[in-house]
Amino acid sequence: MSFILRAALVAVTLNAVPAQAAPLTLEQAVARATASAPAIAAGRAAVDAARGGRVQAAVRPNPVVSINAENVVGVPVDRTFREQAQVTATYEQRLERAGKRTARIALADADIAVAQAAGAVFGLDLAQQVQRAFSDVLLADEAVAVATRTLAIEETLAREAQRRVTAARDPLFVGTAAEARVAKAVLALAQARARAQNTRAALAQYWGGAADAMEVSGDLLALPRTGTLAAADDRVAAAEVARAGAALAREKTLARQDWTVGAGTRWIRPSQSAALVATVSIPIGRFDRNQGNIARAAADRTRAEFAAEAARLDRQRQLDRLLREARLAAAQAQAIRSDLLPRHRKALAQVREGYARGGFTFRDLQDAADRIITAEDDYLAALAAVRAAEAGIDRLTGRLADAVDGAEPEKR
Repeated sequence: MSFILRAALVAVTLNAVPAQAAPLTLEQAVARATASAPAIAAGRAAVDAARGGRVQAAVRPNPVVSINAENVVGVPVDRTFREQAQVTATYEQRLERAGKRTARIALADADIAVAQAAGAVFGLDLAQQVQRAFSDVLLADEAVAVATRTLAIEETLAREAQRRVTAARDPLFVGTAAEARVAKAVLALAQARARAQNTRAALAQYWGGAADAMEVSGDLLALPRTGTLAAADDRVAAAEVARAGAALAREKTLARQDWTVGAGTRWIRPSQSAALVATVSIPIGRFDRNQGNIARAAADRTRAEFAAEAARLDRQRQLDRLLREARLAAAQAQAIRSDLLPRHRKALAQVREGYARGGFTFRDLQDAADRIITAEDDYLAALAAVRAAEAGIDRLTGRLADAVDGAEPEKR
């Protein structure tokens, strides 16, 4: 390897490799991200807003005070009208009938339940994003290890090729080709280390931390944990169905007309006397009985019920599919690591021995090394497929719910 390439590799290594620190687990990363996520804070604000709506829903209608003056001014203008003046003051109160206030409170309670359930789902969605970023770091570290092994192989082949070129047993282009492969491996390692640093920065951005000293721990070959569908998603669906039912109940109460009752006094100037006055206002529900809104609310409740069941079936199908994909990808990664790669490495060793004796050409050596590189790439792709499926599985099963719930909100 040339001096310039080695110097470039050392520079990239010094700049890209983070300092050693306590390994960060996935659960810790999720807790950190949740504690400082604006989306989670927005969810809590939505719950507070719904609780404010609950307070307002419990408020009764305001009373009305009316003052009515009669015969104060008339035509012709003389004292006749003023002497016959009458003034009436009344206090009126609308009476909510058919349980309107109770239904209104129940609907507000349903809004709170929906907001709380939605907040839990926001947390699981964020956890999935963090898990993907966390897996990217693990995969990037594994890619660095693969690139390091590849560089070691290429350097070994280059040394062997150079010995044969020096001994005039191979032409000069063999040494040049070997050096080109080393240069390519050096560049691949530098890029892998840069990607590893970038993935750390992307993960640390979820809580505004530093990426330089970050180390993560995790098993890329571990199979995703199975489980049932997340309770958070079921609670959201149930809360939305319950809210639709509460909305229907409220619309039914609006079919009954409210009464307005009042009482007061009337002052009669001609006789300098006062009298009690009582009023009752009863709307006649002849045309508008809120029938249209009741039909719409009933249809909305039916829609919510079917939508909840459809969403549950869809989540179950996704979970089953991701579990199958994860098992297939994990089996492929395990087979490559435990069976295919050892065979390719053994074949390379055999070709190297034959090449040193002159039984094989440098082309044969290249082919054997390329088969290892291809297998390593397939291994990384299989690991990525496992981890991608795991993020979806853990989101659907709510495995990281405890990490989300246990996070303390960041003080702002």
